[in-house]
Amino acid sequence: MATLRNRPYAQFNFLIDFGTGPADGPHAGFQECTRVEKITGINKSTDVILKRGVVSSSDLENWLDQIRKGDRKAGRTVTIVQQDEQHKIVRTWKLLRARIIKHVSGPLNAKGTDVAIEELIISYERLESDQTNAGDPQPLA
Repeated sequence: MATLRNRPYAQFNFLIDFGTGPADGPHAGFQECTRVEKITGINKSTDVILKRGVVSSSDLENWLDQIRKGDRKAGRTVTIVQQDEQHKIVRTWKLLRARIIKHVSGPLNAKGTDVAIEELIISYERLESDQTNAGDPQPLA
């Protein structure tokens, strides 16, 4: 059940798993995740827009290369997890048969080892959603 809040959740609390199998943790964190909710009727999947993110995994680059080469098996199950300030899971979305349709990198900076992304747009065929009570932490898996 949704919990009413007086303020939004803090930034970088959208964690992303690019669907490459078991990992030690999320592949990326983003400040903003935009997805338009459609009203009842014919099912139409809308794109997910992730903005201002940090990626600490080579999985994104490998996936982009796979898409650029025209690999028909490039569709993945991408998991997006929203956390609260205590890093407890609030909501989880699974994008089935997802593909990157737009990627905008941020500035290159030699001060860090992470890759900054300004915008990542992901298209998908089906969406699964799970809303969790913020008081019940669950692992990202």
